[in-house]
Parts: sequence; structure tokens; C-alpha cells
Amino acid sequence: MFVGAASDDAHSLTPEIAKSRTDLAARAGFGAVRMSVIWSPGEERVGGDDLVALQNATRAAELDGVRLILSIYARSWKTAPRTSGERGAFAQYAASIARAFPSITDFVIGNEPNLNLFWMPQFGAGGVDLAARSYELLLASTFDALKSVSPDIDVIGGALAPRGQDRPDSLRQTHSPTTFIRDLGAAYRATGRRRPIMDTFAIHPYLIPSRLPPTFAHPRTTTIGIADYPKLVKLLTQAFRGTGQRGETLPIVYDEFGYQTEIPQAKRWIYNHLSDPAARDSVSEGRQAAYYRQAFALAACQPTVVGLLIFHVADERDARAWQSGVYYGNFTAKSSLSAVRQAALAAQAGTLATCAQEKTTNDADGIVFHEPSASDPSVLTVDFSCALPCSYQVRVIDATSSEVVAAAEDKALGAATVTLPTAGLASGTYQYAVRIFKSGKPGTSEMRFSRPFVYSTATDPVPAPPGLLPPDPPLPTLQPTAPGTS
Repeated sequence: MFVGAASDDAHSLTPEIAKSRTDLAARAGFGAVRMSVIWSPGEERVGGDDLVALQNATRAAELDGVRLILSIYARSWKTAPRTSGERGAFAQYAASIARAFPSITDFVIGNEPNLNLFWMPQFGAGGVDLAARSYELLLASTFDALKSVSPDIDVIGGALAPRGQDRPDSLRQTHSPTTFIRDLGAAYRATGRRRPIMDTFAIHPYLIPSRLPPTFAHPRTTTIGIADYPKLVKLLTQAFRGTGQRGETLPIVYDEFGYQTEIPQAKRWIYNHLSDPAARDSVSEGRQAAYYRQAFALAACQPTVVGLLIFHVADERDARAWQSGVYYGNFTAKSSLSAVRQAALAAQAGTLATCAQEKTTNDADGIVFHEPSASDPSVLTVDFSCALPCSYQVRVIDATSSEVVAAAEDKALGAATVTLPTAGLASGTYQYAVRIFKSGKPGTSEMRFSRPFVYSTATDPVPAPPGLLPPDPPLPTLQPTAPGTS
């Protein structure tokens, strides 16, 4: 599984800032970063500052070997896409990003639609769940738009808050994830749709109060935490059984999870509003590290879970928000960083926990990136194997311009070797990127990036490496290259 963070720190108009913020994630052992793009009514195409920020973040992520996941949603319930026209515009906006940035292959659609903060109305006459009905329509429209760009895009639905009241008469109208999943399934069935609406399901399994460990379950309530995995799988199974949408085997990502830490006296100057009650629900940095390790280990042994994202890489300075990162608000490291990094890397390597059941989403193994061969410099080579039929995409990226200079995609079973010709390739610094997933199931995709390597021709001297290359020593998110095959 991947371990990463939900963070907008790399959303910057300055390439150097985007790179430095992504470096922080990579140094923490985070192999993925989920970044947000806010949709506004009427927008059908990404542009302006968002376009520039995505260009910077995409390049930074590739150089650091970090998987960039994009979350697209409206800023608040006031601008949520509820009409047919708004849903169409939202879907076209998402598709425009997929066309402009083919290296971004994971899209989270919406954010916590079971809360009135992001979606209204929640209820209709007689207490009917209007939010689930209208969100289902948005998810279906966006699924179709993204799949028209590429059938291999991973469409992530849900992104649900972990708790809600299910009370139409409440001042704060919200749905629990338990109710919302059931109602989402009912809404899907009512449309008569046969195509899926998502490849992966996302939920934000926060625990309140923070003293509760990740192992704390909610067997008698409608709340869902990481330890409630069996309940979540049962809900998805029941909601979509017998339909065109997978339920029981649907990949799951915990795409927001966090423990706030107490701010030491020497660091309090960085923050404001530290007296707010929200800031006081926090744990020591040592306990944060222990709880994150427990969460990674739990998720590692849950067969259909593909990833977990911490909220955030670095704390927000406003203490009314979240201080759950492994860096303080001024981007200096917390004492928990080293332990979290070790646990994250172990979870991604599959060595953190001994599990009773294997992952059902894993397929790729034995990925080896080969440097150019001295005896045969006419090709670049990547080796891997798939236990089950898989689809793969292999790219060679110019480390200076981020341009894709060579690519190959196909299906494979068992051991595979992909060769990419170097004809016309100029001397320079390059990088491999590979994406592999079970055929027809992009929610199971795994991504790896190589460390940069040098390719040179006899007549073309190697130019100086670009200034935005990863720092020394190599980041743990980048896979080493092996000597070229003869």
C-alpha cells in the first residue's frame, strides 16, 4: 500500500517552493501526496494560477518519486454542484485536468458530502437523503468524463467524514458514513446505471478525542474508524451487491487521518489561536508516532486497503485548524518524524506487520530500472512481474523539462521486460516512472519512480543537471537504478 499525506503545501506558483515542500514529504517517507483544487461554479477548464500550480507540483512530485493524487471539490455547500449544468461543468473541469496532466491518474471527487459544511441540502421531505442522491449523480458524471480521457484513470469516490448525526431536525444537518453508504448504493440502484461510479472508495477515519488509539472500534455506532474495516467492507458489499459497481472487493483509501500534537513552548511563536479548544485535543509527539505506526500496521493487514494519507505533512499555523503533521508550521521537523518515516517506509515495503490475510490489491513485484547499457545504448529497460494479468505504463521523463521522451504501455502476466528505444534521445538526465495495476482495476495501481540517471551519446556531451533534481542523499521515495543489461 502507499503511505502519504494530504497537503496543499506544494500548491505554489513558484517551482522552487513546490519542490522544497514535496522534498519534505519525500524525506518523511511519504510516497504519495494528495493535493486539492477548488472548483467554482461555471468553471469547465483548469486555468490561471491552478494550472501553474499543478505544473509545478507535478514536476516536483515526479522528481521526488511521489505519487500525486488530486482532490477536486467545491469550497463550501454554497457552491456544491447540485444541478445538471453544474455537475456537467464540474465533470468537464476534472477532465480538463486529466487531459492537461496525464501523469495525474488518481482523482478524488468531492469532499465529505455527508456534512453540511460541503453539501446542502442534506435532507429532503420525510428525511430522505438528498445529499447521497445528488452526490451519486455528480460522481457518475465525473466518472464518465474522466474515463473518456483515459479508462485507466482511478476515480475515487466517497471521501466521507467518519461521523454524522442522521437527524433531519438537527441544527447541523449531517449523515453518518454508515447511512450515507447505504443511501449512495440505493441512489445508484435507482438510476438503473450499469457502469460503475468509482474505482476506489475513500473515507476520513479520524478519531475524537485524540487519546483514542487507531485500534479503537465503533461496533455499536454509525462512526467508522480504521479499526472498523470489517464494518466498512460489509456496508460496501450490501450497498452494491448485484450491481455494476464493485462493493466487497472495492479498493479503499484512508485519505485523511491525523493526530494533532502538543506544541512545545519553544515553537508556540509559530502558531496563533493556541488557546482554541480544537488545539487542545492533542497528544505528545511520541504518542503521535506510535499511533501513526499502529494505523499503518492496521491498514497494511486490511486486504482491500490501498493507501493511507496523513493530514498533513506540516502543521497549519492557525491552531483552529490541524497540527497533525510531522513538521511544525515553520517546516522544521518534530521529534516524531524519524519513527513515522521508518513506519511509512516499512508499510510501503510490506514489512511493517505480519498479516493473517494478504492484500488483494497487490500485483506488481520485482521492479528494476536499468541504466543505459554500455554494450547496447540503443534501448532503456525496465523489468517487473505481475502475479495476475496487469496493465502497465512505463515512461522516461526528461529531468530538466519534465517532458515524456519515451513511453510504452501494454498488458502482462508473470515476468516482463519493457524496452524503450533511445533513437533521437539527446544526452541528459532522465528518470523512469512506472504504473502497474490489475487489468481493468485502476484502483489497484502501484507507482514507482527511479532515481535520475544520465544518458549520453558519443557526440553529445552531457549537460549540467537541472537545479531541481532531488537532493543528496537520494530520497527514500526514489527507487535506485541497476546497471544496464548487456
